Amino acid sequence: MKTSNLLLATQRESPSDAETISHKLMIKAGLVRKVASGVYNWLPLGRKVLRKVESIIRKEMDISGAQEILMPIVQPGELWKESGRWDQYGKLLLTFEDRHKREFCLGPTHEEVITDLCRNEIKSHKQLPLTLYQIQTKFRDEIRPRFGVMRSREFLMKDAYSFDLSSEGLDESYRRMREAYTRIFDSLGLNYRIVKADNGEIGGSDSEEFHVLADTGEDLLAFSDKSEYAINAELLIEFQDDQDPNSLEGKPSPDGKGNLRLKRGIEVGHIFKLGKKYSKSMNLKLQGEDGELFPEMGCYGIGVSRIVAAAIEQNYDEKGIIWPNSISPYQASLVEVNPKKNQGITEACQALYNSLKEEGCEVLWDDRDQRAGVKFSDMELIGIPLMIIIGEKSYKENKVELKRRGQDKVELISPNEVALKIVA
Repeated sequence: MKTSNLLLATQRESPSDAETISHKLMIKAGLVRKVASGVYNWLPLGRKVLRKVESIIRKEMDISGAQEILMPIVQPGELWKESGRWDQYGKLLLTFEDRHKREFCLGPTHEEVITDLCRNEIKSHKQLPLTLYQIQTKFRDEIRPRFGVMRSREFLMKDAYSFDLSSEGLDESYRRMREAYTRIFDSLGLNYRIVKADNGEIGGSDSEEFHVLADTGEDLLAFSDKSEYAINAELLIEFQDDQDPNSLEGKPSPDGKGNLRLKRGIEVGHIFKLGKKYSKSMNLKLQGEDGELFPEMGCYGIGVSRIVAAAIEQNYDEKGIIWPNSISPYQASLVEVNPKKNQGITEACQALYNSLKEEGCEVLWDDRDQRAGVKFSDMELIGIPLMIIIGEKSYKENKVELKRRGQDKVELISPNEVALKIVA
C-alpha cells in the first residue's frame, strides 16, 4: 500500500478527553475516530490490526475443533425473559421496541441466542460434544465509557460456547479452550497472566480471566513469583476485612510456592463453566442413552478490540506505538527521502516495493510529498516494526537503511537482503 492511496489520519495533538496512553496513541496514529461516547470508527490502519488479531484467534479456535457461526446483535427480549436476565442485567442492556411493539435488545453477550439455536438444532446426545464460536459486535450501555476502546459501548468480541453431556465433558472442553487461549496470547506477543475470577452477570461455576499486565489496568492482580498461581486480588479472603491491597505485596502465596506480587491488569479474555444454568432455564433438553438430559455449557470470551488497546499499553515509547510483529498493520514501512532531488530514488523504491510484494511482505510505502522528518515521525507513531529508508546517499551506494522500531541502530544493507530481514 502507498500512503498516497491510504486514508492516513495521523495527528500531532493528543485528544483532550484521552486518559490512557492507548487512547491517545490510537487517535494520534489514525487507528480510530470517535463517533459518540463509547462508539468509534475503525480507520484502515486500525482495521488491519483488528484483522490480524482476528486471524490469530480464528486459527486457534479452528484448531481446537470449534466451528464458526455468526449470530445477530439484535436479540428478541423474549429469550432474555426466558433466561431470567431481562430485568437482572440492568441498564447495561440497551432495549428498544420495533414498529409492532415487540421488545428487543442490542446483545451484550449471546448465551440466550446460542441456547435457543442449539435447542432447535440439536436433538440427540450423539451430536455432542459441540463448540460454536463467533467474532461479533457487542453493545453494553456503559454509564461512563472511558479509556477509548478499552471500555466502550460498542466493541468487537470473540465468544464461544461448548455443549457437553456431562461435567467431565465440560471439564475437557474448558481445558481445551484454556489451552487455545494460551496459544492465542502467546502468539499475540503479550505479557499476560491467567487469574481466578468472579463469574459476574454471566453466572456458572469456575471462571478464569486472562489479563494483559499494564499500569493502566482496572483490576489489581495478585500472583506468585514462583508458580502459576494468580487471582483477581478482590477475591482474596484478606479483602473481606477491608485490608489495604498493597499490603499483600511480598506475603506468602496461598499455594505455598513463593511470595505474592501485585500488578494491574487489563482483562482481555474470560472463560466460564456455565453448567446447566441456561440449558435448564431455557429448556435445552436432549434425549440421552438413559433418558432426557440438560447439556453442560461453557462460555469463552475474548475482547478483540480491547486487545488492540492492551497491546499498545504494553508496547510504546515517547515516539508512539511499538507493535508486536504478529499484529502490526504492516511488516515494514518504506520511506523515500527527497525524491525530487533524484528521480532514481523513486524508481529504486518502486523496484524494492514490487520485489517485497512478490515475496509476500506487507509494506507501507510512504510516497507523500512531505519532509523526511514528517515521514519518519509518522511511521514511528504508527509503530511499524521495520523502517526501510532510501535517500540520496544510500541510493548512490545501491543500499538501503534499515531501522527497527524502538532501536537507534541503523543498518546499511543491499536491497536484496531486505526480505530476509522482514521475515526475521
